[in-house]
Amino acid sequence: MKNNDWKDRLGMVYSTNPDFKYDTDEEQEEETLPNEKQSLRISLDKKNRGGKVVTLITGFRGKNEDLVALGKLLKVKCGVGGSAKEGEIIIQGDVRRKVAGILANEGFCKIKVI
Repeated sequence: MKNNDWKDRLGMVYSTNPDFKYDTDEEQEEETLPNEKQSLRISLDKKNRGGKVVTLITGFRGKNEDLVALGKLLKVKCGVGGSAKEGEIIIQGDVRRKVAGILANEGFCKIKVI
């Protein structure tokens, strides 16, 4: 549902044109690149996690829904928890090799394990 709040239009000039579209500077989500063209980096991360180790997958280019779907697939196949947001997937534990294998089976060619 679209929010039609007057606060979103603050600073806009009034137009009598009924087809006028307000430009709100919202960023459009880019289209998801095919799996073969994605360049993903898999790394181990411990910073700001209370000493816990997580596998971090970065470099995904595309829509947030596709990122969440890929994160869910990786979590289910690895049998662990995690999250997918802000362009990165966090998988609990050190499962870098397993994640790399799963991504290779899904058609991702450019995978770099750090």
